Amino acid sequence: MSTCCVVGGGPGGLVLAYLMARAGIEVTLLESQPDFDRDFRGDSLHPATLELMDQLGLADRLLELDHFRATTFSLHTPAQTLRTADYDRIGGKFPYVALMPQARFLDFLAREAAAYPGFTLRTGAKVTGLTEEDGRVVGVRCGGESVRADLVIAADGRFSRMRRLADLPVTSLGGGGDILWFRLPRRADDPPEADVDIYFGAGHYVGLLGGPDTWQVGYTIPKGGFPDARRAGVEPIREFLRATVPWLADRADLLTSFEQITLLSVDIARAKRWHRPGLLMIGDAAHVISPVGGNGILMAIQDAVVAANVLIPRLRAGAVPEEALAEVQRLREPAIEKVQAQQVRVEERTAKALATGLPYRPPLVFRLLCALAPFRRAAARSNAYGPLRPTLNPAVLDL
Repeated sequence: MSTCCVVGGGPGGLVLAYLMARAGIEVTLLESQPDFDRDFRGDSLHPATLELMDQLGLADRLLELDHFRATTFSLHTPAQTLRTADYDRIGGKFPYVALMPQARFLDFLAREAAAYPGFTLRTGAKVTGLTEEDGRVVGVRCGGESVRADLVIAADGRFSRMRRLADLPVTSLGGGGDILWFRLPRRADDPPEADVDIYFGAGHYVGLLGGPDTWQVGYTIPKGGFPDARRAGVEPIREFLRATVPWLADRADLLTSFEQITLLSVDIARAKRWHRPGLLMIGDAAHVISPVGGNGILMAIQDAVVAANVLIPRLRAGAVPEEALAEVQRLREPAIEKVQAQQVRVEERTAKALATGLPYRPPLVFRLLCALAPFRRAAARSNAYGPLRPTLNPAVLDL
């Protein structure tokens, strides 16, 4: 039986580490931070993710944790509100997107994985280099020691250090702007349907993600516009909120400084090659997903599912040839290409519209389509499951 080292404790890395531990593979998960608690990470658990958790017997316990259930998605403009997706019409056991702080989801997965004797979690473990023998990655250097493994998984996100160490660069495909994230308190009388909505105004838009006690608010700025926004201060953001999201106006003044704001530099990028002998990248390490659609977590977890299907039998057999790593990329890349191509179109179209400085007005054809329930159901289903949805092979875990 071979061993595995997963670098990065995000959704993709933790799901894959859990699946490997449950399959009896000895797996070490290295997380560079002391815990999983980071602000403004994606909080969306799509129906496909919840169905995977259900297949693993975890969904009931997971959904005992505080979360909100978003059943629709709407786009608000000064002229009208368009409901664009109806998750409550897609059928299945989970006709909604569960909004749960990512740290809560990751802590849950780590606890479940710890029940298996082959799982080891090391936090505060910063990888500084790769260990290589005869052209093959055989481990990583971390904290002055070498963590050896038959297979290394790089799942350390959009700014992946592992990607740089492995010399597997990404090519940027575009990205129309950047996002300033901050939190405002949630109140009992806030609109219950606003959990994943977008509000357009002149020159900007804000996206909302609802949590049990707070709203994550994402305010868009032009690409590279952070220095200008910081010089202008928070008042333009507060003014935009008052004008565009009136029900948040009563707490806009709680945003008092840029110290409360986190910059998310939006990019869409993909590596030409996701692997080297002994090493595979998954999730944002291999392909950077835009926040558009909120499906970065879903794409990373689906990478983990495919990786588990392909690699667990090889690890059990004692060897993972590079052909198996290439097979993971071959199976996943078509779906990633579809998602990223759609994101690039949306980003470019939105940036062009906002650059006019005029209030955004969606195209007539889109407005007409949103009036049709079958269109809203199809849009929700597409986002809920992603293109070319993979499923976990029960045989790899003896389910």
